[in-house]
Amino acid sequence: MTVMQNWPSGYATRTVSVIQGEYKVSSDAEVVLSTVLGSCISVCLFDRVTGIGGMNHYLLADGGNEESNNLKYGAHAMELLVNGLLKFGASRANLKAKVFGGSLMSGRFDYIGPRNAQFAIDYLNDENLTLLAQDTGGTSARRVNFHPVTGQARVIQTRSQVEIAPQNPTEKPDNKGRMSNVILF
Repeated sequence: MTVMQNWPSGYATRTVSVIQGEYKVSSDAEVVLSTVLGSCISVCLFDRVTGIGGMNHYLLADGGNEESNNLKYGAHAMELLVNGLLKFGASRANLKAKVFGGSLMSGRFDYIGPRNAQFAIDYLNDENLTLLAQDTGGTSARRVNFHPVTGQARVIQTRSQVEIAPQNPTEKPDNKGRMSNVILF
């Protein structure tokens, strides 16, 4: 069990990984969902009233019609996450969202990250789901930790060669001596 000091406050937590093409839903107060993102997107949805939340991790905004039912694509990943939350007992009216990722990880594929982020935001708007916070774009990889019961999120952003001004970060060196930003949402 990984214990994160003072986050989320008052809970002993264990980390459950969400990798590309997956989604996970939980109401376990000891679970923190975690993923690492570059140009990919994770949408974290939660219902504070029922204490149910989930996270997805998709690779591309959309694919061809023949591949639309693949979790690596945003539309399918979003539908499965929303439906998974509803099956688990969340109320659609109470769902709130936080969106992370969408970095420019390579000049050769610079449209992927922003396109992924825009897809997530458009999807949430189209489905009338409230977006509470987002940390998208830039050129840095991110580790996202999400507590599905409370909706708290922590983003650790590794600084790349291109400087991006973070929102009120706490800076600390990572284990390789580079600086990283920790942002709470």
